Amino acid sequence: MLVLIDGEPGSGVPADDRGLAYGDGVFRTLPMLGGQARMWSRHYAKLAADCRALAITAPEEQQLRTDLERVAAAHPDCVLRITVTRGSGGRGYMPPPQSRSRCIVAASRLPEYPASWPREGVAVRHCTIRLAVQPRLAGIKHLNRLENVLARSEWNDLQIAEGLLSDNNGVVIEGCRSNLFILEQGRLLTPDLSGCGVSGVTREAILGKGAGHGWACAVEHISHARLEAADAVMLVNSLIGVWPVARLGDRCWNDFAAARQLQDWLDDLAAASR
Repeated sequence: MLVLIDGEPGSGVPADDRGLAYGDGVFRTLPMLGGQARMWSRHYAKLAADCRALAITAPEEQQLRTDLERVAAAHPDCVLRITVTRGSGGRGYMPPPQSRSRCIVAASRLPEYPASWPREGVAVRHCTIRLAVQPRLAGIKHLNRLENVLARSEWNDLQIAEGLLSDNNGVVIEGCRSNLFILEQGRLLTPDLSGCGVSGVTREAILGKGAGHGWACAVEHISHARLEAADAVMLVNSLIGVWPVARLGDRCWNDFAAARQLQDWLDDLAAASR
């Protein structure tokens, strides 16, 4: 599969790249379908915002569009990962004053999930690892994803689609690879990410779409007990879209009407972005 490094085909980065050495960078993951990067404008805006938050120079959108056209010609249906690092630098944590950011655009195969999961729901579990609270990094999709790696290594059961991550206070934050929504007495809620977690493009899109359709949407702290008492639970990200949760431990859900609505909203947003 095609990999472009600063616009040129390549297969690796220098050993002194700060993304490799320190996780000093950000990334986006999104699907390309029929040669079109889904909800591209939103993804580029989030990439640029995350770069600004870390004082990394973001790649120009036109250059990225050129890269995406090259990927689309070779792989019209694929997963795109766009990684921006602070670039090469010497040993030590202090960022070099004149560093030049590095942009890596990589294509990979679309994942093959069971077709029943979006329709009939998925099983999830709580992870034992806890997310560290760090407001300075909260919401950013930075390269330091070791907590997620360790959390995902906690289970091998193929029937479990996702693990849920909480902070040290026991407040539910997100999934290993997804954001979370619950339906509570007609209100669409998603966890507060002011202390930790990734604010994903799909999460933000659904919040905006829901408010525009008259839904009561809010960002709130969600405890384990509140999660299990919810009328519906849903997982979202750019690759899976929306998966209703059917089971968490002994708790089961079977009303997926809210998930169907969120799925329809995402289809509308994708159609509008073409």
